Amino acid sequence: QVQLVESGGGLVQAGGSLRLSCAASGLTFRIYGMGWFRQAAGKEREFVAAISSDGGSVYYADSVKGRISISRDNAKSTVYLQMNNLKPEDTAVYYCAARRSSGSKYIWTAYDYWGQGTQVTVSS
Repeated sequence: QVQLVESGGGLVQAGGSLRLSCAASGLTFRIYGMGWFRQAAGKEREFVAAISSDGGSVYYADSVKGRISISRDNAKSTVYLQMNNLKPEDTAVYYCAARRSSGSKYIWTAYDYWGQGTQVTVSS
């Protein structure tokens, strides 16, 4: 049974930082591309960042470039999302996802497995 468990969310003031973690189990983590998506209240789920299976390639949404960094530790089956200089518009539930298929890394429907999400709230 595949499980993706996010942690690290919380309430932070604008300009602050958070580090999200996503621990994976039940799958061969090192062969999966990983992504982070977010969904704000009343809005569609949107792409935040993705990383290739070996960690050699990373991809970011324009809205977070320069503020957010994705990384992974295949030995720990964990993917991270370091978020700096957070803004109120970053408030959302953040989800990690695993992708084995050849679909677009930017599209949430291309991902095979999802975590339950972790809430990030940025106050102004």
